[in-house]
Amino acid sequence: MPLNSSDGNRTTSAFTSKLTPAADICVGLAIFSIALLSVLGNGLVLVICYLRRKKMVGSELLCVNLAVVDFLCCICFYPLAILSSFHHAWLGENVTCVYYGFGCYIFGLCGMFTITAISVIRYLKTCCRLAYAVWLKGANIRLLCCAIWLVATVWSSFPLFGWGEYVPEPYGLSCTIAWRGYHTSAKDAFYVICSFACFTLVPVLLIVVSQCRILYKVSRFSYSLSARGIRNNLRHAEKRLSMMFFCISLGFVIAWAPYAVVSFLFIFHKEHRYMAPEGFVLPALFAKSSHIYNPFIYFYFNKTFQRELHRLLLSTYHKLGGNRVGVHVTMAHQAPNPIHIQLQEQGSCQKNKLGSTQDGTQSKRKHKRKVLQSSNNHNRLVYTCWGSTSKKASTISNNKPARASMPISI
Repeated sequence: MPLNSSDGNRTTSAFTSKLTPAADICVGLAIFSIALLSVLGNGLVLVICYLRRKKMVGSELLCVNLAVVDFLCCICFYPLAILSSFHHAWLGENVTCVYYGFGCYIFGLCGMFTITAISVIRYLKTCCRLAYAVWLKGANIRLLCCAIWLVATVWSSFPLFGWGEYVPEPYGLSCTIAWRGYHTSAKDAFYVICSFACFTLVPVLLIVVSQCRILYKVSRFSYSLSARGIRNNLRHAEKRLSMMFFCISLGFVIAWAPYAVVSFLFIFHKEHRYMAPEGFVLPALFAKSSHIYNPFIYFYFNKTFQRELHRLLLSTYHKLGGNRVGVHVTMAHQAPNPIHIQLQEQGSCQKNKLGSTQDGTQSKRKHKRKVLQSSNNHNRLVYTCWGSTSKKASTISNNKPARASMPISI
């Protein structure tokens, strides 16, 4: 769709939606679902990585960097796209368009560079000499992450100074690089070609070649061990790890491939009308879905993440009150007696600790017999733990209604 412009300034019609109102609502709901799942999944990854920060190796920092990219992108930029979809027009026009295009391009490049770095490092560790693993440690990985953010920020900031431009998408509800700037000036054409070749095509080739070589190496090594009748747990762990990073890389490439193809066609096509607005919406939404793949891949392939997630859920349940064990005493006529016996049991235990071991053991046994006899005689003491109710409690409550109840928390 054409972008209506006059003297290089975009008019309001460029920021209006070219879709139907129903399609705008569907786009907004789709982006909202993607953002919600990404925030929850990548938030869990970041929390787990923080809890086990002392046990993390250097290469895992790249996974943390990728989770940060997906998490911040969904929080900082996608709410604007969601509100614009429900409003049926881009909110804020040129200012927010530059903000959205600039930020999304930074995070897109960071995600691309991070996955490329993961693939190359895995290739060096798996297929090359172990000498490469010496400098692939925590400090160097941190420098690599800083370099990724620096390069992505510098390259994305060039359109702010006139080398390239951020414009609305053809369907009007998103902003990106002006791919059609290839036809406006030689400077914009150079920026577009470099963006597509150096920062899209080359990283994808590195990812695909590295992951294919890794899978070939691991499968060949596994086959050689199995042919000798050797069973090795390390081989199985390495295979799962290689499959995890392969799925991460493959998911990212598959998600962004349709959008890259459409943008590539948009670069060299001179005619304004050659594709319906829906032809740009679907690849853009599919590319945004790349933010939600990685957490599920981590939790499926990585046993450590599964254990940490289980511990995190248990600790959260305990903090919310799941660790409170309540003792509910249902009383009728002679209800104080069991409580008095229970308190005497606690006091007697403290006294018996000061005495001899044999006498204390015998007194405990006698005291337990008294407790059992008194509970059998009165048949009034009912313990309810973890929100469960015993059959005896229901029988008593049905036959003889209780006059009073006293909850005791332990």
